[in-house]
Amino acid sequence: MASTVLVTGGTGYIAGELIRQLLAKGWTVHATVRNKAKSEARLRERMGSPGEDRLKVFEAELMSDAGWAEAIAGCTHVAHVASPIAASTPKDENDMIVPAREGTLRALRFAKDAGVKRFVQTSSMAAVAYGRSEKDYTVDENDWTDITHPDVYPYVKSKTISERAARDWVAEHGEGMEFVSVNPAMVLGPVDDADFSPSVEVVKQLLSGAMPMAPDLGFAIVDTRDVADLHLRCLEEPGLANERFLAAGKFYKIIDVAGVLRRGLPAAHTRKVPTKIMPNWMVAILSLFNAGVRSIKSELGKSRHVDASHAKQRLGWQTRSEEESILDCARSLIEHGVVKV
Repeated sequence: MASTVLVTGGTGYIAGELIRQLLAKGWTVHATVRNKAKSEARLRERMGSPGEDRLKVFEAELMSDAGWAEAIAGCTHVAHVASPIAASTPKDENDMIVPAREGTLRALRFAKDAGVKRFVQTSSMAAVAYGRSEKDYTVDENDWTDITHPDVYPYVKSKTISERAARDWVAEHGEGMEFVSVNPAMVLGPVDDADFSPSVEVVKQLLSGAMPMAPDLGFAIVDTRDVADLHLRCLEEPGLANERFLAAGKFYKIIDVAGVLRRGLPAAHTRKVPTKIMPNWMVAILSLFNAGVRSIKSELGKSRHVDASHAKQRLGWQTRSEEESILDCARSLIEHGVVKV
């Protein structure tokens, strides 16, 4: 039976879609945003202007206690989606690690104090599939990233440390509150407006010509609508204490994503989409001048496949095709003027 849930990071890519699905299922939603005056009207418009009794917006940040008690009051469930993500690599990895870890622990403490029954954390495949030297492998929900591996970069560390810290905290302090994590791969699908998530940056760059050749990189793909649906199932399904569900579809190299765009969009929209793979030596040269390229140079040639059968078997979760997610993402970026074609 639907109840009241706190969704953190309410204006985010995944959180926005989750709020939409929660409202459609009859839930009452409390959403946190960093700046209520700036974000509330936009969030309500995205959700079809629900009444104050259905959607309540609160101001709260990951690194401050202010606003959390008010936001979580009356909630039986929490979907902690908010986490720092950057389009570029920070100079100090702690700029990403500390807010991710401390924000999650803060949300857990307030949830426990408020008597929340279930806490669902949006973790990441970054906490599962990295820190390995193999070029081609498959992971499932039992795997963890090795953050001591020299190839692991700050975002990957932040998500791994955050989820481990959450699980350790719940084991020690969380009696009576169920904890579940959802670990999405590369999240694509439609965006609501020009304020889009960094996760769709690769599609934007392919369409805009910012990526004239495709580096030999790739990722498993999942649609934001399907990620939200998995969160919803994790909030509603009984008996999920300490569960972990991977949200991912098939693995695509960037050149494969480019191929989907060329086949699925009008030719006028794909004139700048690359047709060739960037040689690794060229990536190595670019890494000398670009910290972001330098951080992912070790990813060249790797294929990380994801076994998401646990979510499908335990929760009946299904995903739409990766091609649909890629094309819907591209069409929405064009529609909202993010990419000029």
